[in-house]
Amino acid sequence: MGTAGGAGSGRPADREADARVVVLVAGGPDGPRPRVHPAGEPLLLADDLAAVRGDGCFETLLVVGGEPAKPERHLARLSRSASSLGLTGPSAEQWRAGIDLAAREWGPGSEAMLRLVLSRGPERGGQETAYITVAPVGPHAVRARTEGIAVTVLDRGFPADFAATAPWMLLGSKTLSYAANMAALRHAAANGFDDVVYLSSEGEVLEGPRSTIVTARSGELVSPPVEAGILEGTTLGALTEVAQAEGVPVHRERLLVTDLLTADAVWLLSSVTLAARVHRIDDVGLASADPGIDVAGMVDRAVGRA
Repeated sequence: MGTAGGAGSGRPADREADARVVVLVAGGPDGPRPRVHPAGEPLLLADDLAAVRGDGCFETLLVVGGEPAKPERHLARLSRSASSLGLTGPSAEQWRAGIDLAAREWGPGSEAMLRLVLSRGPERGGQETAYITVAPVGPHAVRARTEGIAVTVLDRGFPADFAATAPWMLLGSKTLSYAANMAALRHAAANGFDDVVYLSSEGEVLEGPRSTIVTARSGELVSPPVEAGILEGTTLGALTEVAQAEGVPVHRERLLVTDLLTADAVWLLSSVTLAARVHRIDDVGLASADPGIDVAGMVDRAVGRA
């Protein structure tokens, strides 16, 4: 599990630090302890349910200057996802020890994407599988931050109350079952778009396949509520704290596509790309003027980049 990951890192590809670092949270006499697993060596059994069923959950966070960004928010959401799947996993303290080890292994020289993975384990039975990978932030994320993105609107096919009426669909959990999300992103790319905005079957704005939507409107920030059947965004949560401290109101409201088209600005927020301003939705260009709210700057401050 893991291969060389130097693309977009800005460092020579043969450097050991460019290899994807994998940290396995392994069992031991004193409980799970993190250890470095060689990036070029296999890690998962062939029948691990992460691979054959997508049966597990994960979190992805940014490493900035050798420090993990907002790990407590990610660990809290990972715990909620694990609970919804009936998984136990390592404790928050054990995960945090693994996160710290992974961040130290990466070092402070460049930003990295750190992923926590919890699987139900081998299909034949046995312990759950828990591990951490670290890789460079890809060039597409850097471009999205600096240049903005064009998005297409896709129907997710569920009503906005589906999470409440069908909890077994796990809509509020960050599970490993990402095939549909990745298919949506490939569909977008094939049609000249960078990302996707999902709608409910009634036409409500939901979220992106790997992002949270936030708009600027008359000096305030607005984002869809969790009750619409979306994943609670850790970056939105961190942004909200900074925004409120700086006197910018943040509201959660149900939105339609017309609300995005008429907003002062629209962003997709995520833990690695951070804040990507949307400049086009399908064939409609969005306002490009300064909305008067420095969302990108606030996100940078929230994650320790500024």
